[in-house]
Amino acid sequence: MSQKLIQTEIQSTTTNSNRNGFIVFTAESIIRNKRDGHELSKEEIDFLISGYSQGNIPDYQMSAWLMAVYYKGMNPRETAHLTMAMVRSGEQLDLSSIPGIKVDKHSTGGVGDKITLALAALVAAAGVKVAKMSGRGLGHTGGTIDKLDALGLSTDLSPERFIELVNRTGIAVMGQTADLAPADKKLYALRDVTGTVESIPLIASSIMSKKIFAGADKIVLDVKTGSGAFMKTEKDAVELAEAMVAIGKEVGREVVAIITSMEQPLGYAVGNANEVMEAIETLRKNGPADLTELCLTLGSHMVVLAGKANTEAEARAILERCIEDGSALGKLKEFITNQHGISDAILDLTLLPQAAQVVPVFAGKSGYVQAIDAEAVGHCAMLLGAGRETKEDEIDHAVGITLTKKIGDQVAADAPIATLYVNNTEKVEDVKRMLTDAYTIGEERIAPPELIRRVV
Repeated sequence: MSQKLIQTEIQSTTTNSNRNGFIVFTAESIIRNKRDGHELSKEEIDFLISGYSQGNIPDYQMSAWLMAVYYKGMNPRETAHLTMAMVRSGEQLDLSSIPGIKVDKHSTGGVGDKITLALAALVAAAGVKVAKMSGRGLGHTGGTIDKLDALGLSTDLSPERFIELVNRTGIAVMGQTADLAPADKKLYALRDVTGTVESIPLIASSIMSKKIFAGADKIVLDVKTGSGAFMKTEKDAVELAEAMVAIGKEVGREVVAIITSMEQPLGYAVGNANEVMEAIETLRKNGPADLTELCLTLGSHMVVLAGKANTEAEARAILERCIEDGSALGKLKEFITNQHGISDAILDLTLLPQAAQVVPVFAGKSGYVQAIDAEAVGHCAMLLGAGRETKEDEIDHAVGITLTKKIGDQVAADAPIATLYVNNTEKVEDVKRMLTDAYTIGEERIAPPELIRRVV
């Protein structure tokens, strides 16, 4: 395949001038430049991303560049250029007709992470405009849209309808559009098969390109660390958080990143309808302590960024009042009604999808829960049908798991550690065995892991 070239009048130290004095970029020169540890210019990155998106640069050359980035890294300026190049590969969502500051939240994903449903309604009740674009899940982490499907919500909104709902009621959630940073989609698929997924600059630019594409003015990031998170160590989570905050600074977006624990599932519920119930219970003042705390922590930062409070303490007090007086629950019902979901589920949880069988899982050993392999719990839910390994897999919204014991809790050998909600019994025995193995039970009682680790 012949290499297509592009000419530019911009000076560059990594390309050669042709006889007309213009600069000629080639993928080969850019690959070599990054391989040797040099900083790439905005023009080089634009050339590479644009050329790859349009099919002018082949997979084998882009793979070589990805591997060079994996080993040599990118500085904040390069990572910001890469982020914006991916944003420009599609038509950016224009939220300028929504008055006020638009604050978005992104989680790096985890087991039982149903935070968006409760948090969006909570901050919207506090007067923050929530215009959220969300996606589906793959693997052991469920996606927000999958959970909203369990409520029967329509998330296939036109941009015009999306903006209308936000302006009218302060909240709307739409599914990711086909042209959402298309270069990122293509690049991610290549990263997945070239062993370069774990590169911090590539992860950071992928996440931030979608947030910026969706029109956010300011962004709160929930960067999870632990056994159920993509970033297994706190060190890696901090590095990713710092990279994304740096991108925001480079491109004029204020970004706050909060490192949170995923050493065990968030809350007790895992599985789509199951998680929706727990999110509703949280706004009904009956939610688990960790889920409630995370909503208040992330929400406080969102309220401050939106200019609705001067301090986190003031913002937290506002949010606590919204839960106490029922306005957050009312906003959730309004949101579900507007998007044609099962709004009466707010009052009657049995209207949500229900599994045919309920199966207890027993500890088999007495003592204290010392650890839970959160990723294994997520895989158990996926085996029951609550998740998908490929985009084509069907999800059963009714199935899932409810934990009855978490880290620090005492348990008897003949007591349940969890309950399975099942429609297909084919893999139940395997799931029971895997779930039991996911628990470490010992004689010594230990404190639960600290939920909020640090703010970046």
